[in-house]
Amino acid sequence: MLKCWTKCEKLAPLLRASSTLCRQNAIRTGLNNVRTPTRVPMFHMSSGPWGSGGENLKYAVLMGAAFVGTLTLATLTVKEDNERYAKRMEEISTSLQRSNSLFQSESPGAAVSEPKPEAAPSPEKPSPPPEAAAPEVEASAAAPSETSEPPTDVTPPSHKLPSHTPYLLIGGGTASFAAARSIRARDPGAKVLIVTDEPDFPYMRPPLSKELWFSDDPSVTETLRFKQWNGKERSIYFQPPSFYINPEDLDSAENGGVAVLTNKKVVHMDVRGNKVKLDDNTEISYDKCLIATGGIPRNLQVLERAGEEVMKRTTLFRKIEDFKSLDKVSRSVKSITIIGGGFLGSELACALGRKSAESGLEVVQMFPEKGNMGKVLPEYLSNWTTEKVKKEGVKIISEALVKSVACKGDKLEIQLKDGRLVTTDHIVAAVGLEPNVDLAKSGGLEVDSDFGGYRVNAELQARSNIWVAGDAACFYDIRLGRRRVEHHDHAVVSGRLAGENMTGASKPYWHQSMFWSDLGPDVGYEAIGIVDSSLPTVGVFAKATAKDTPKAATEKSGTGIRSESETEDTATSPVASSAPAPAVDHKDEYGKGVIFYLRDKVVVGIILWNVFNRMPIARKIIKDGEEHADLNEVAKLFNIHED
Repeated sequence: MLKCWTKCEKLAPLLRASSTLCRQNAIRTGLNNVRTPTRVPMFHMSSGPWGSGGENLKYAVLMGAAFVGTLTLATLTVKEDNERYAKRMEEISTSLQRSNSLFQSESPGAAVSEPKPEAAPSPEKPSPPPEAAAPEVEASAAAPSETSEPPTDVTPPSHKLPSHTPYLLIGGGTASFAAARSIRARDPGAKVLIVTDEPDFPYMRPPLSKELWFSDDPSVTETLRFKQWNGKERSIYFQPPSFYINPEDLDSAENGGVAVLTNKKVVHMDVRGNKVKLDDNTEISYDKCLIATGGIPRNLQVLERAGEEVMKRTTLFRKIEDFKSLDKVSRSVKSITIIGGGFLGSELACALGRKSAESGLEVVQMFPEKGNMGKVLPEYLSNWTTEKVKKEGVKIISEALVKSVACKGDKLEIQLKDGRLVTTDHIVAAVGLEPNVDLAKSGGLEVDSDFGGYRVNAELQARSNIWVAGDAACFYDIRLGRRRVEHHDHAVVSGRLAGENMTGASKPYWHQSMFWSDLGPDVGYEAIGIVDSSLPTVGVFAKATAKDTPKAATEKSGTGIRSESETEDTATSPVASSAPAPAVDHKDEYGKGVIFYLRDKVVVGIILWNVFNRMPIARKIIKDGEEHADLNEVAKLFNIHED
């Protein structure tokens, strides 16, 4: 109808001009007859000189044509509007059906393309019903079907993800969680997005090679709950799923929160543009970014060259799925061989060895060193530890260099360079960790050539608005120089510091992180600083008692993850024990003690052997950086001679 009215307005000047012309002619005719008409009837008006009936006829024809044209135009316009209205309603109905069918047919984890918005109606084509129906279509596209419940480990469709987040944390491990908690503590309304290529929420890794293996629960691989040495039960997850908010709700969260985007990997960084690209081509921009990508388990080249069949029977231990897989293997095979004598290899050997007493599983551990933990412990203590591991039911093959591995029938044959041959069903390669620096090239980030990992300053910053924490960070230690550390407590401390600095703290990394390892419930140690068996060492030992075990230590502290209670403590003025140091036969007994690692006569590392809850004292000794004439006196600070 608006179009009809518009056309009438366009014809109005013509009608007015015609009427005016008729009136002027009538007046002119009257003047020519020397009489002025007082009123000119409508039927006397004319547009031509003929006057009389001819003028009236022409005027009537003109008015009739204008009326018929206007009526015809209005009819056509109304007809076109009705056709457009019907077509619009049909399109809306089709779009609604398509949206419903998409959510019913697609899996919850699949990416669903968002329907294109319809063009807004022109002001010349008012259609109230379609405008009222449009929000219903958008609402149906925004909400998935209530009948479909997405799996807990599947990320919602990518079109719902936030395109921008103030805090982006790449990696879903301990460092990322510590950073998120630190950010939220300093900025309670912060919106934090964690992106991880794993299907799980942030969890702690140490129990995967320690406590979980000693659980009596047959469903431990599903519950991932375990009893600590102190008898208390807990989960390996830092927080339950209810702690986090959905990624698609992060933008609208009034009080902020922490969201975890699982099963997604960041494959490209645009440092200048402050944005990243995921493996599904989704782009997310950020204000501040943390890289906490951890590391990738190293493999032996001889295993990689051995072929697909050998690799199918080889475990590179790192994640939850690796724990589940190895647990399943240990229940179905007769023998497992662990290659590696470091922390992880020795812990897994003790864990599987203890199970072998019940299942008859043969557990073999081989390494190139002379004894367990040979790169960390002094030789005498490494040999003593090896004997302890053997008592756990593990067959030790020391000074073993693998030459080749082949699949012979249903067995694997490991050929050593000295000619020895080892036959086994499954191999676990525990030969170290390679820091994950996949984003270095696209992000223009420096990788340290000596230690590996992203090179950062003392504040853990790699570039403007980019920080690095955890295993992937090669940081500058203001006391011990440039380092890279691969331990749980370092991930906690560095992640927490990075989170503080992302919120403007500008603090240097001064805290000496610790690490620990337990070879069963009776032998454990905590270490700090540089502990390298190639350095000169001084060990002071005492006879152990029943309370000098990891189990007793956790019962006293109330926590099974010892670093969580240690990282908040500080040592001020330790008081040395006045008890004299008894004579100890070091050839036979290393029940408990302190091992000092020296560089240029200064203590740079300390191991507390079955001595617990004394880490703040060790941290202060390293921080002071002083020379000590008699380390036996320093050892008294740890009260190792008290019962």
